[in-house]
Amino acid sequence: MLTLKELLITYNHKYNSIMSTYLSNISETLISGKGDELKKLIESAVNDGANPGEILNQGLLPGMDAVGQKWKDGDMFMPEVLRSAKAMSNSMDYLRPMLKEGDMGNAGTMVIGTVAGDLHDIGKDLAAMMFEGAGYKVINLGIDQPGESFVNAVKEHQPNILGMSALLTTTMPRMGEVINSLKEAGIRDQVTVIIGGAPVTEEYAGEIGADLYAPNAGSAVEITNEFLQQAQ
Repeated sequence: MLTLKELLITYNHKYNSIMSTYLSNISETLISGKGDELKKLIESAVNDGANPGEILNQGLLPGMDAVGQKWKDGDMFMPEVLRSAKAMSNSMDYLRPMLKEGDMGNAGTMVIGTVAGDLHDIGKDLAAMMFEGAGYKVINLGIDQPGESFVNAVKEHQPNILGMSALLTTTMPRMGEVINSLKEAGIRDQVTVIIGGAPVTEEYAGEIGADLYAPNAGSAVEITNEFLQQAQ
């Protein structure tokens, strides 16, 4: 007959094995973009006693890291990345009420939006989901946002990162106007500005005084993290 200590060791071993399988399956299912299957898997894990923070930090986040790397390497394409990002977003909607503040990821806070006059949101929303998947708290302002919306959001949320998107050459100048508005408000130095969108270039980012340029949503997180680490 096993002692209490031996019983506890056996139980913990079985529990850890089960949770390890869950977390691995969660990552793989997220990478595959199977949203409905992922939600059921997460629900089962929670019902079997999995910690929501573990599901996020050891299941979902590694999965999104893999998605970003696969996209960068050309092993995944936009529709596949969108499916994975949507599955991540839906999973977070389910997990968020169960997560403690410390479980939510402490990478930082990001405000992101599409500038005034521009109604495009796919790239911006994908970037927002990728940042959330990387552990950032993301405030998504939406499309067609005037400069004062960005300034007010920076004042209110005090983010590490401000992301701006434009898909039209006619709306690109709004990015520079927002940066000037941040300077006028005396808060430009409080936030790292990253811009992106089809017509945007690294040279243009330098011209308007943005800190960073991302050629696509998949690389934005990596570029931002590298910049923040070097700035420390």
